[in-house]
Amino acid sequence: MHNIGWHHATVTRERREMLNGHRACAVWFTGLSGSGKSTLAHAVEERLHGMGCRTFVFDGDNVRHGLCSDLGFSIEDRSENIRRIAEMTSLFLDAGVIALCAFISPMRDDRQKVRALVGVDNFLEIHCDCPLKICEQRDVKGLYKKARAGLIKNYTGISSPYEAPEHPDLCLETGQEALQDCVGKVLDVLRERGVVSGISLWP
Repeated sequence: MHNIGWHHATVTRERREMLNGHRACAVWFTGLSGSGKSTLAHAVEERLHGMGCRTFVFDGDNVRHGLCSDLGFSIEDRSENIRRIAEMTSLFLDAGVIALCAFISPMRDDRQKVRALVGVDNFLEIHCDCPLKICEQRDVKGLYKKARAGLIKNYTGISSPYEAPEHPDLCLETGQEALQDCVGKVLDVLRERGVVSGISLWP
């Protein structure tokens, strides 16, 4: 862009991380609607917050109330939705925050773009692998039912595709694994990656 330059702050990400006592990281939860992404992200945040970590959960529905309120659910709009979230997440990483991102993000290419933007070392892809049947049973909003009746267009898993991660950093069977077991596995990966320190973080 003409006449626009990046202003480099004297307080760097590394200095913020040192003050926080942990590294920044984008923890990306992907899966079908009803697979437990948001529930897991908030449960992980509770544990991290209790450890004194700086965190924030980005939830798909919440983001579409503001930053992405002008977007629909076509493949193109979904890609733009993820692009904006990636840019926002990158800023939070610069702030030294552990960003917990819970988004269906159905297309592999879009998730790869997020990984490329924030950096491979800063990105942890968690696949919340839950059978469609169980996701529909959990559907308290009745959205799957409406989608099957043709009342909602471009609904992931019904009338719009979901491309599961081929090589996620962690795959959780959220249809059968206990929530706290899933939380423990996420935290252990964060420890192994050097994002947080300490011994095993299982309950």
